Formats: sequence, C-alpha cells, structure tokens
Amino acid sequence: MNDIFSRLIATEFNISQTQVAATLRLLGEGCTIPFISRYRKEMTGSLDEVQIAAISDKATRLTEMEKRKETILSTIDEQGKLTEQLRQRIESSWNSIELEDIYAPFKPKRRTRAEMAREKGLEPLANFLQRQSYDDVGQRATAFVNEEKGVADADEAIKGALDIIAERISEDENARNKVRHNFSLDAVITSKVVKGKEEEGRKYLDYFDFSEKLSRCASHRLLAMRRGEAAGILRVSISGDDERCEERLMKQFVRNDSESGQWVAAAVKDAFKRLLKPSIENEFAASSKDCADEEAIRIFVKNLEQLLMAAPLGQKRVLAIDPGFRTGCKVVCLDAEGNLLHHEVVWPTTAGGMAAAERLCNLTRQYAIEAISIGNGTASRETEQFVRSLQLPASIHVFVVSEDGASIYSASKVAREEFPDEDVTVRGAVSIGRRLMDPLAELVKIDPNSIGVGQYQKDVNQAELKKSLDQTVVSCVNKVGVNLNTASKHLLMYISGLGAVTAQNIVDYRAEHGAFRNRKELLKVPKLGPKAFEQCAGFLRIEGGDQPLDNSAVHPESYPIVEKMAHDQHCTLTELITDKQKRQGIDLQRYVTPTIGMPTLTDIMHELEKPSRDPRQQLSVFEFSHEVKELTDVRVGMVLPGIVSNITNFGCFVDVGVHTKGLVHISELSNRFVKEPTEVVNLHQQVLVKVIGIDLQRNRLSLSMKAVE
Repeated sequence: MNDIFSRLIATEFNISQTQVAATLRLLGEGCTIPFISRYRKEMTGSLDEVQIAAISDKATRLTEMEKRKETILSTIDEQGKLTEQLRQRIESSWNSIELEDIYAPFKPKRRTRAEMAREKGLEPLANFLQRQSYDDVGQRATAFVNEEKGVADADEAIKGALDIIAERISEDENARNKVRHNFSLDAVITSKVVKGKEEEGRKYLDYFDFSEKLSRCASHRLLAMRRGEAAGILRVSISGDDERCEERLMKQFVRNDSESGQWVAAAVKDAFKRLLKPSIENEFAASSKDCADEEAIRIFVKNLEQLLMAAPLGQKRVLAIDPGFRTGCKVVCLDAEGNLLHHEVVWPTTAGGMAAAERLCNLTRQYAIEAISIGNGTASRETEQFVRSLQLPASIHVFVVSEDGASIYSASKVAREEFPDEDVTVRGAVSIGRRLMDPLAELVKIDPNSIGVGQYQKDVNQAELKKSLDQTVVSCVNKVGVNLNTASKHLLMYISGLGAVTAQNIVDYRAEHGAFRNRKELLKVPKLGPKAFEQCAGFLRIEGGDQPLDNSAVHPESYPIVEKMAHDQHCTLTELITDKQKRQGIDLQRYVTPTIGMPTLTDIMHELEKPSRDPRQQLSVFEFSHEVKELTDVRVGMVLPGIVSNITNFGCFVDVGVHTKGLVHISELSNRFVKEPTEVVNLHQQVLVKVIGIDLQRNRLSLSMKAVE
C-alpha cells in the first residue's frame, strides 16, 4: 500500500516517489517532522517541514479512504451485488466524491419514497417507463394496481414508478457530475437578513442583502455569513443555474417525446428539484466551508508562527506592568531567568501618581531593572506615558507587549503550578514580563486560540485547527531550540521526541541531580530511551557543558565527523568553533559518506560558524504618537506609527495606540499588486500608516500604508 500511496502523493505534490517513500518510511519508524527535515535531508532530498507535513497529512487521508473502501466493498458484497468490474473500479478510485457516487445506489437508506414504491412492486413499471417505448402507459400501469399494497389506481402506480426513476437519476454518476460542473461554473452564494433581526445583527449589515459567485467569495466573507447564519441573523443559500441543469439532465435521460418519455421528463424535474439540487447544494456548501476553513487556518498558522518567532529581549531583569484604572497597575519584578522577585500595586493614573513614580524608580534601582514591559490593555497608553516621564536611566528601555491570552494563562493549571501562592493578577503581570524576555517560551503555555491572531478561528473545523496550530508550535520550538538546563516542562514537551511525561521527567531529574553536563546524560532520564534521544538531542542546548557541540544544533550522531575535522585541522573542537581560518581549511567532500552527504555537512559548518544562534530577529524599541490617545483624537490625514497586531486575507490590523485597531485593507498595503498581505507585512512589524477614514459610530478606523510609501 505504501507504494501506491507514495506514487499518488508524488504525483499530487510534484516530487519524486523516492522522496515520498523515504519520508513515509521515516514517519512510520516514529521520526518527527522537525527531526526528518533537519537531520535526514539525504534521505528525503532536503524536503522542508511544510512538504513533510503535507505528505503526512495526505497519507493519513489516503489511509482513511482505504478503510472507507473496505466498508463499501463489504456492504455491497453483503447485498450480493459486488461484481468483479465494480470491485476493480472501487479499488482503483482515490477520489472521495467519485467513490461515494459509485456507492450511492448500494448505500443503505432510510425508507424513501422510491423504496416504498419498490415495496409496492412498482419497479418493473419504472423499468418500462425508462425504456420510453410508444406503448400505452395507462394500460401498462393498470396491471400494477393493487389495493392491498396501497396502489389504488394507475395514476398512483405511475407516481410510485416516477419516484423510483427520480431516485435512480439522483444516484447516477454522470447526472451528479453534470450538476456539479454547473455549480462549479455558476453557483452563487446569497445571504439575506432574517426578518426582525436587523437591529440585533447590525454587525452583519454588509450581508443583509448580499450575493456573489461562490468561486469568487473570499474565505472571510463566507465565514462571516456562516457565523451570521449560525447566530440566526442571516439565511444563506447556494444555488446554480437551475434551467441549465435541467436542460442537460433532459438530454441525458429523455430520449423521445413518447408518453413514457414525457413521464421520464417529469421524473427528471422532480429528481433535480427534490433530490439532486439539495444534495449538490449541501456538497458545495460543505466544500466551500472546507476551503474557507483551510484558508483561515493557513492565515492563523502564519500569524502564530510570526508571533512565536517574535524577537526576544533575552535574559534581562524586567519590571512588568499590567495596567489598570480602577484596581491600579499590578507591578512585578523578574530576574534574568524570569523568576518572580517582587510584586505590588501602584496607581500612576490617579492622585497617587507621585507616590507611584517614586515607587517605580526605587524598584528599578533595587532590582537592577534593565527593561520595562507594559501590557497593551486598558490604561496602557496612560501607563506608558507615565513611565516614560520618570527620568529613568537611558539604558532602561520601555516596551508595550500584547497581553492577549494573559488572563487565560493566569487562571490556567500551568500558572497555578508555577505560582500556587499568587493570585491571577500577579500571574498575568509575570506573563507580560516574560513575553518580552522570550515570547516563544511564554506563549507555548497558552492555547493558541486565545492569543488573538486568528481570523474566525471559532468558526473553522476545530480538529484541523488544533492539529495545524500544534504542528506550528512544535516547528517553532524546535527551530529555535531550548536550553536543557533552564527550559520549563511546558516548553520541553514540544521538543521533537518528547511529551508531557518525558518533559516532566527531565525537570525532575534536573532538580534531583543538578544541571545536565552533556546530552548523553539524557539517557539516564526515566522513560527517555534511544529513539526519543535520537529525536530530541539535536534540539536541546547545554551551555558551558563537557562537550562544546552540545550547545549547537549539531546532532550527536554527527559528532565523530566534527571531531575528525578538528583532528585533521590539528586543533580542539573549541578551536574549530572559534577559529574561522581553521574552518575555512576544511574540504567537505572528504567527509561525505554513504549516509552523510553535503546537505548535512553544510548544516554542520553553518552551526560551527554561529553555534546556538537564535534564528529570531533582534528586538527594537517602539513608541506610539503622543498626539493621539483615543479614537476621538485621530484625524483623517494623520500619519501615525503603529504595530501590526493581526493579519487576515483581506488586510492587516494595526495598533496605533487608541484602543481601536485600524484596518489597512489589502488594496491599501502597497502601490503594487498584493496577492496576500503577508507579502508586505509581518505580525508585530513596526509601520507608518496614514488615516483615511474614521467611523466613530461603528468604532472603525481605516488606514493606508501605500499613502506613506
């Protein structure tokens, strides 16, 4: 079966069957996607994580289809209708729609009108009508009158026979494909407001009377309509060209203008209106929703990846502030490892402002604070301006960070485990501080759905969303790598080959035996065997350990090669890492083996140049405009600094510091054509925007980037 799968997948993704077969074999052996893409390039032909994940997903779908085929074959066989030709057709089909069409005539059904007509013995009459001879239909139908079976007269017999014909037409593969083809070309999605729901559904105003070709309907519009439908505000329908569909079906099933031919024509109309049309409408509603889900998930995944890979401040002593008016600002002081040193509440925006200023200045001195992190929620702008006015040393930079999901974290089991003796406000402030130090390490503790960078994430397929988001988190964590001696359980559990149990065991072992001195020591951790070690070792870093290569992404299986390089250059490993001239003298071709080729050797050299390098960018300081604090302060024509807070397929939202995120529509991103916003902007990118529209009633702000290009 793997040969069939690898051939099908290779054809679909336009890559060699050898690459696919090798990838499937590695996945079958329990290798993870990050491990395969990083350390098995020779086997896969250097496929990246996206390609490997796509191969894995497709193989899963093909496996499910194979199980579906077994069910279909078994069901038809039990009916005694499985011919060899039918078996071959089912076994050779790898199209789910085609498979279900083949199965349709044999699929066990509820008691339909056609089934009841068959029970009355009317199938021979249906066969007679479909032959469309010029015989007398009424005379032939009279023979089927049987009051005991519920057939009172010839008209009722004909009616039952037409029900059978209509069902046959609705299950005919060619007929279904004709209607599908029409829908693919002409289907229109229409949305109308439910009478009496106009005021309640004001936010769906754009869809109160909306119509668009389904093929052109963007995913965000379709998901918005479906959300409005689920809320009982909108009625949404999908329809094709009914007249054209019926015309094509008539050509297929009606052969002449005989009386029986006219009856068949009536059956065609009934089949289309009652059976075929609703079935294909549902099919297109489901497939269009699936496509919209896929697009929304793709955008969410891109946003999440950019958020997780956001620039870290690094190990600095941080004072974090969770702003607030009524309850004051919760302040915490953290050491360079993110441990909580102190917490209290200050009121900078009230009459106690002078006391708050003195207290914050004292805290920065007392705890040798190197940076200040302020949450971007309520009172954020006021708190930021207050802090910037404190005459703090120029070396202490002030940052405003997203606090989306901080409240979710503060009430979570993870937060309770970390800070069992602190309340939710302290935990939330700690999260704000740690997000500045290392966004990735902190955000992995929060359900990605709560981070606030998605588009209609509550409306898409939740199982597919979770799978994609989990893959993204795993990819980002392994791309960055983690410090084995400082990483939390929640970060370690996303490392390739590890899970919740082994991550906890690592933390417990570390607590009992002290810091790991080398990667090999991992094999002493309970339940962490050779396979798990193979998968995780390259992604775990040890600073200042026994083996210099342990603080790099070089896998332990490649250590002998690097040691041979050092030996050939007459130097130690440390000298090889620190001396550029030594590395330049290496001829990589000398170290090629049957299992290790140039891709791995090239990766090794890159690591030796910058061991333990962080692939994330450097953090830069940002400051909002002092001219605006509220939406009422904004004027059309203003040019303001902002931060990209979310990206959708129709544009991006930018925070300009007024508590209302402004929309830069895709048409306003650049003076050139933009296919999708990620071509121009990244999450948390600092941008300049021009105000082009303000709607105070709907609390909307329209911005442009191309106007300030």
